[in-house]
Amino acid sequence: MGDALKWIVFSTVMLFHASTAVLWAAEAPTLISVGPGTSSFAVSQSDLQGLQIRLDRIKQQVSQANNLSLMVGLQDSVQLYINDIDTLQSALLPEQKQLQAQLDVLGPLSPVEASAQKSEIATQRAYLSEQKRRVDANLTTLTELRSSAAGLIPQIAGIRRSLLEIEVTLRSASILGPTFWSPLFNPDSEDRRRLSEFVDQVQDAVAVAWQPGNRLVNVLLVVLALSIWTGGRSVADRGLTWLCIHCMPEGRLRRSSLALASVIATVLTAALAMQLLFYALTRQLPLTPMLQSFADEFEKLIYLCVMITGLSRALLSTAHPSWRLPTISDPVAHALEPFPRMLACILLVLVGLAQIANVSGMSSSAILLGRGVIALIVTLLFAMLFRRASKARRAVALGGDAPEASTTLAGLVYCAATVAMVISLFALLIGYVSLARFITYELVWGFLVLSGFYLLIQLLKDSCEYLFCAKNPSGKALKQLLGIGDTRLEQISVVLSGVGRAVLLLLAIISMFVGGVGVTLGQLFSQAMAILGGDGLRKLNVVPAHLLNAVLALLIGIYLIRSLRRWLDNEFLPKTNMDPGMCASLSTLFANIGYALVILLTLSSLGIKWTNLAWIVSALSVGIGFGLQEIVKNFVSGLILLTERPVKVGDLISISGVEGDIRRINVRATEIQLSDRSIVIVPNSQLISQNLRNVTLGGSAQGVASLELTFPLNIDPEQVRNLLYDTYCEHETILDKPAPMVRFSKLSPEGITLTVTGYVSSPRIVGATKSDLLFEILKRLGAAEIALATPAPSV
Repeated sequence: MGDALKWIVFSTVMLFHASTAVLWAAEAPTLISVGPGTSSFAVSQSDLQGLQIRLDRIKQQVSQANNLSLMVGLQDSVQLYINDIDTLQSALLPEQKQLQAQLDVLGPLSPVEASAQKSEIATQRAYLSEQKRRVDANLTTLTELRSSAAGLIPQIAGIRRSLLEIEVTLRSASILGPTFWSPLFNPDSEDRRRLSEFVDQVQDAVAVAWQPGNRLVNVLLVVLALSIWTGGRSVADRGLTWLCIHCMPEGRLRRSSLALASVIATVLTAALAMQLLFYALTRQLPLTPMLQSFADEFEKLIYLCVMITGLSRALLSTAHPSWRLPTISDPVAHALEPFPRMLACILLVLVGLAQIANVSGMSSSAILLGRGVIALIVTLLFAMLFRRASKARRAVALGGDAPEASTTLAGLVYCAATVAMVISLFALLIGYVSLARFITYELVWGFLVLSGFYLLIQLLKDSCEYLFCAKNPSGKALKQLLGIGDTRLEQISVVLSGVGRAVLLLLAIISMFVGGVGVTLGQLFSQAMAILGGDGLRKLNVVPAHLLNAVLALLIGIYLIRSLRRWLDNEFLPKTNMDPGMCASLSTLFANIGYALVILLTLSSLGIKWTNLAWIVSALSVGIGFGLQEIVKNFVSGLILLTERPVKVGDLISISGVEGDIRRINVRATEIQLSDRSIVIVPNSQLISQNLRNVTLGGSAQGVASLELTFPLNIDPEQVRNLLYDTYCEHETILDKPAPMVRFSKLSPEGITLTVTGYVSSPRIVGATKSDLLFEILKRLGAAEIALATPAPSV
């Protein structure tokens, strides 16, 4: 019956396996069924020629550009061009791998096929080889085009740097002179003509959008955009606030989430309103190149102004002081509240007019007038803001309230902004208008970057504190999933928060130096990736795609090592016949080797080639030869201790006057616990190179309890000898073999010295045994009226 049941089960499994194989064969596509009619992704020669023409056009524009804003646009064009090439390469690489796999299945040409005139497999191999040759050629061409385009980015950066140096060092008329203000009161005829041309194009665009049949739709779009711009922000703000209050936990995380929600609501509604306005204006006819250029720059300016108002509203939070992230008092926050809106309005109007002068090609004097007015008004506005803030703080202090807690970073920012404003005003007075405009733009950009990254850092910190808090549901789930304690969970929170804040600070520094007013997030991201993924990392073959693999390899490897070590310590090693010291040594050795392998696996996951680490190995060899030789010596000594085991955990040793039990053998040093429970840390090299007494190495070491007592000359030696001998023999810890022994040690004018010796089972109980014996001996001597010798008084 049992054999029949086994046969039925075996037959059923085989039948199921055969049926699934048939289904897979029926549903799966044939791997080698590529023929002339097969459709596949391909890049034609016309596409490659179009890419080459596009690249040549960008190079020509770069060589002719003489404006910083134009260079920024060209940099965006180069980055878009590189992204398009990456898309084409990503589409061709799978096809290349598929063709290579199909050729590998077919294998090389056999002698039988070579002798045959024509065969189906030979035709198929020839077709696949031709297809792969074309794909390889296309990929090679795309790689060359991408390399050529990537080389334009540092060249554009150099040209931008040169143009900026020329602008900031250009000296013109002072703002106190009539020459500076002449384009405003006595404009040039050419400037009037160019401005009139710009206005005419705007009127034409509006007229096209206001044609009969389109008015109703465009009016509705404009009204909808204005409604979203004005009332939509408050509606979105209330909606996101409701979500944060009801979905986010109460505490710091909810507060930072509310601030971020306020910024998101402001930016999203403004972006939607702008897109509707732009669609209403260009729905019938696209804009002219001049208006399109102005629209692109003005869109960036609007985003900048919206971010200023959104961040200031979120950080000041005058309507809800309990939601305020920075430590700013209410009077100071109310004093600062109108200035961000004033700054946004001033920038929107003045910088917009300056952009009109730039795109319409007005004279340099008109452009310098716009720059000077922007620098002057923005600098004065910042001076008023600082003065109002200082006045509000003094009022708070005089009112008896606690002053705001100031930080070193805030003080440095305040000093740097004050120095920048003084330099800007001085530059305007002596005629360096472009330098003053550059400084004021950097002030605005610095405010935006510091405010934005401050919000992100607070959000990251609060998120880590909540997610890894042992009292919250997420922390409890992580503790149960990973099997870790509260302390380790708090350490993970601190490490992740610290690493995240370091990354955000690095991005903030990069944004401060590579960005500026009008720079988009895409430009910042591309520039940051260009800096972080520079030649140094590229030589090490580290790419962002490998970072996730490296992090996963590190985390999984550490988790596996810790799990296996717990299994060894708690389950496997206790069931062996090895002593505890040997078990501890094996566990430590396993962990050290495992962590070394995890580090190697992490570096391999990063894509680092060991040939590129030759300079690191050279530097380490020099460091090992000088400063690291002691560390390496102790490390090697630790490995010798763990393998040869001259000492092990639990041994009682004595070295250099230190006697105690070995508590732990680490990679660099060994911990020795003394009799008073204190710990002495001894480098491993000393345990190898110096004379060491291991009391318990043999496993059967005995302790010696020896006492030396001096008696007066008039005693009965036999009586005292028998008393001492009986005391030792009657003590429970004194061994019978070897038997206790009493010796006549010395005879002197001070008295008779007797030495009594007994053996105990372990050296660890010698001290306690000697103490018990002394108490008992003194008791018996007192009962027998025998006194110890009195030391002679010193002269």
